[in-house]
Amino acid sequence: MATRYRYIVIGRGMMGTAAARYLSKWTDGVALIGPGEPADYRRHDGVFASHYDEARITRTIDPDPVWARLANRSIDRYAEIAATSGIDFYSETGCLLVGPQPENDAAYVTRILDAARRLDVVTGTVLDDALAAKFPYFSFPAGSQGVWEAKRAGNINPRRLVNAQVLLAERQGAAIIPETVSSVRQEGDFATVSTVEGKTYQADKVLVAAGGFSINENLLPRRLDLKVYARTVAFFEIDQQTLDAWGSVPSLIWKWSEADEGIYLLPPVRYPDGKLYIKIGGDPDDVLLPTEPEIRAWFKSGGRESTKRHLTEVMRTLMPELDLSRSSMAACVTSFTPTGYPAIAMTEADRIGVLSGGCGAAAKSSDEIGRLGAELVHHGRIIDDAYAAETDFRADYL
Repeated sequence: MATRYRYIVIGRGMMGTAAARYLSKWTDGVALIGPGEPADYRRHDGVFASHYDEARITRTIDPDPVWARLANRSIDRYAEIAATSGIDFYSETGCLLVGPQPENDAAYVTRILDAARRLDVVTGTVLDDALAAKFPYFSFPAGSQGVWEAKRAGNINPRRLVNAQVLLAERQGAAIIPETVSSVRQEGDFATVSTVEGKTYQADKVLVAAGGFSINENLLPRRLDLKVYARTVAFFEIDQQTLDAWGSVPSLIWKWSEADEGIYLLPPVRYPDGKLYIKIGGDPDDVLLPTEPEIRAWFKSGGRESTKRHLTEVMRTLMPELDLSRSSMAACVTSFTPTGYPAIAMTEADRIGVLSGGCGAAAKSSDEIGRLGAELVHHGRIIDDAYAAETDFRADYL
């Protein structure tokens, strides 16, 4: 017989684990199903996740009010999650946002400053010479302007945050099932979840939080309208002596022109191999991954050499004194919905909900996004009236 639960959350990523923590805090009968990180990516034939990393940017400033609320509410809870789990995952190194000195109200820096004022965020404005003096390890072109957010900003360790959420969910009574779901189907007043391992589980309601893998049509009644893009990040090793000379390094978002998307950069962080790496991301073009097999193959590929070369050239401009000879790369994905916000909605099968679509901005905000997903299946809808949930978080299908 199938094991029965009240709620099953599918996906042990940043959103799914947060949803499981909230559900298990509110009720019993919660299960979280999803595999852990594979030991060998290239030999792994199962699913992957993009949180297999040591650093993601966190910041409170966002020109979009919805994303700003998601971020600020999540950041408010970092200390509580760390204290109750005993797992530290947040480093308040600050975040520096740099672009060309603005010439009009639509300019990047202007929009950042306007957002900071709306959110009552204390920032500092840093111009050419002051940028070089305050952040001497960076070399920005003449005519640059920086917005410096020193508090409630920096970086989080996504692996450790996920571990903290799982630990707390399990402590609250949630069952943690390290299996890979192969299908979900509604059968009357319950949903049945089957796994690759040959097990079957039933629940009053199921929340599919499988990241880019949510496009698998066996997980939802219809295929989710979710565009999944291949991303490559590059890593540059530095030694402890260099880091000691630099002191504290912030997270960075840099747009060298109004037309370009720019890059993001994480400060030196120690990785599981014991070495310190600076991470940089910002693909110069988009590569769409239309099917789940293509997503799996992309993760196994390890990334694109052409993107790594592009990011290396950016680093030569941005940090010209840094030795770039010790470098590597990794593959991840970003998933975008038509709304530009996460899809957090019940499907046409009223026992199955979806929580997916980070839109390249969800890591720092994952706790609040997960809370909304938990609210969705627990109450049948998002009841927090701070959001226009039916429009902002709707799920579209192909």
